[in-house]
Formats: sequence, structure tokens, C-alpha cells
Amino acid sequence: MKNKIVYKYFSDDDFLRISQAIAEAEKTTAGEIKISFKEKSNLFEKQKSIKDLAVKEFYKLKMNETRDKTGILLFFHLLRREFFILADEGINSKVEQDTWNNIRDEILKEFSNGNFCKAMIDCIKKVGKVLTEHFPIKPDDVNELSNKVEI
Repeated sequence: MKNKIVYKYFSDDDFLRISQAIAEAEKTTAGEIKISFKEKSNLFEKQKSIKDLAVKEFYKLKMNETRDKTGILLFFHLLRREFFILADEGINSKVEQDTWNNIRDEILKEFSNGNFCKAMIDCIKKVGKVLTEHFPIKPDDVNELSNKVEI
């Protein structure tokens, strides 16, 4: 496990901090935030765009099955050094993709400065803030998706 590419950028403690940041952000929103790191692509996937890969991961993680269609995936392809934020249809009905692209661009800047864990936590906070604005937590809200980072 420790020989994975992701460990060049993050430690186990970082993953714990990131999971805690997701839990904290989700205390104020009905949205469900998930982070996934993909290390490399198979031959078929190499032809795919970062958005196509994010869509595949979104369905693989069953993020489309949240009650109010408020799942949002923060998807990183480490070898390509690409990042995409993919929101479900409930979120897309209220928030433009440009909002997520602006957050992505800010985070990529932080990444290029080597601030990987800080960038992730900042991203979670920014996404959480937007989600809280449009999808405040409901009295009967439950955590529908694990806050664990997917690799």
C-alpha cells in the first residue's frame, strides 16, 4: 500500500485530516462530498477525458444514489495531474459548473505550490460552503456516503 503514488503527496494522517474535513463540511449541508484519487489509467482509459473518468468513478462509488441527488466528487488523476469536480443532477440544477471549475483552478494552484493536504482541505471547505448555501442540512439528514478517501 505504501508504494502507491498517492503517498508521494499524502500521508495516512493527511487522509484522516481530509476525512475529518469532509465530516465537518457535511454537518451543515445535505450534500455528500467524496474524494477519489486515481493513480494511473489502463489502455482504454488513456483515451478518456478527465471528466469521463470522473463520471465513471462517480457511478462506481454509487454517488448517483443519494436521496436528493446531492453527491459531489472531487476526482484527482495523479499521473495526469488533472482534477475534476463532478456534481450530481440535484446540485447541477442550482450550481453552475463554472463554480466548481473556479474552485478547481484555485486548488490546482495550491497543488503546484506543493501544499497538497492544505489544498484538499481548502477545497472541501469551499465546496461545503457552496453546498450549504444551496442545500442546507435537513433535520432527517443521514451520512449516505463514507467520508473515507478512495484510492
